[in-house]
Amino acid sequence: MENQNTLYLNDLAKESLRVSARWCLFLAVLGFIGLALMLLVGLFWGFSTQSNPGFGIFGAAKKGIGVFYILCAAFYIPPVVYLYRYATATTEALRINSAESLAFALQNLKSHHKYLGISMIVLISLYILMVIGLVIYMMRMTRGF
Repeated sequence: MENQNTLYLNDLAKESLRVSARWCLFLAVLGFIGLALMLLVGLFWGFSTQSNPGFGIFGAAKKGIGVFYILCAAFYIPPVVYLYRYATATTEALRINSAESLAFALQNLKSHHKYLGISMIVLISLYILMVIGLVIYMMRMTRGF
């Protein structure tokens, strides 16, 4: 019986995947660095007002900014992890010539793109809701004059 785990790709396909994996690894590493910076900034802003209660309302705003940065970092984790998994699994698949490893890599690439696509739909929906809210607010404000 023929080995079902053998990967058959021509040289151009292998080289394209190899280059793609390198760039994705580079972007994933930058993503992890960005995540670390976002978490550090979030923690800094969140805890910087703990020792000085004289900030008043600005202290609450700084804590809010800190929480916002930490939440952004939390939403940024999955696509970076998917990209890293794609890069490492693709490199491994090409090294050992494994269709199973390449399938895992491509599943992670699909998940990465799906996550980004859903995120864009959510963001565009939020922008539309914000514009509608702004229009309603402006209409109410102009009635008062």
